[in-house]
Amino acid sequence: MAHGVHPNFMDKHEELHRPELQKGLVIKHNANQRYATSGITSFLFKEVGKIHNLPTQDFAVRNDMGCGSTIGPILASGVGIRTVDCGIAQLSMHSIREMCGKEDIDIAYKHFKAFYQSFSSVDKMLTVDN
Repeated sequence: MAHGVHPNFMDKHEELHRPELQKGLVIKHNANQRYATSGITSFLFKEVGKIHNLPTQDFAVRNDMGCGSTIGPILASGVGIRTVDCGIAQLSMHSIREMCGKEDIDIAYKHFKAFYQSFSSVDKMLTVDN
């Protein structure tokens, strides 16, 4: 899941990184590695989405605000697998009244299914300098 932009608190998000409900999976980025997403994994995930006509969004917390984290960086470092932190945009995370867009559930299912079907072929096209 990802914190969606609340219409009453739009200033809490960077202008070009405001995850909206019903607009596709959110790829979470953080320069301090609070999320496991890298430039390479973000590209791979977006490319699968393009191939299958599935929308994605990018999220980066404002520079002057604190940031949560996920278990992604811990898992990625432990298993050595390229990882992308992503999720469905939602309002009221950690509340008893969390909500998300119903279309995003279907988009997430289709995107994860497409990722497993297409990752190998997309990955083969990519050359990464070490």
